[in-house]
Amino acid sequence: MKKLNWLKTSVIFLTLLIAMPIVASSNDEGVQWLTMEEAQEKVKEEPRMVFVDVYTDWCGWCRRMTSETYAHPVIAEYLNNNFYPVKLNAEQKEPIVFQGNTFENENIGQRRATHSFAIALLQGRMSYPSVAFFNEEMQLITAIPGFRPPERMEAVLAFFHTGAYRENADLDAFVSSYQGKIKE
Repeated sequence: MKKLNWLKTSVIFLTLLIAMPIVASSNDEGVQWLTMEEAQEKVKEEPRMVFVDVYTDWCGWCRRMTSETYAHPVIAEYLNNNFYPVKLNAEQKEPIVFQGNTFENENIGQRRATHSFAIALLQGRMSYPSVAFFNEEMQLITAIPGFRPPERMEAVLAFFHTGAYRENADLDAFVSSYQGKIKE
């Protein structure tokens, strides 16, 4: 009986020991994702650009972007300090109120039913993952499709945050010459 209790105690202790770093890192680090409604409220209080990650649950590249790119400490810090980061499931069931207009997923129950806000945001070019940028007045600047590793995402974030997009619309040229904190 004592051996069984010792075994149970050991298993519980090891489980807690293994889980503690995971819990700590998920609470203390990473991107502080908002909903679109929350971002709109924050922009009213303190104007800042809005970054939107458009993803779906079934998209492998979206999961990779979350686990590699957004999990990178430099990217998380850049997003949290310079943007209001929004995570948008393109197939979510919940309505979204944006600038007084309500957007809904009108095809709930159908396979891969796309939300009308995601359709508007990506201008009908449904590609996942995609990222979208809004200026401080909540006007859509652009949406960009495709996976980006951390070093490329850092350059894309800088392109918009620094206002380089206003002077030079060539994102690829900016990215290729950008010297960021993350090295390939």
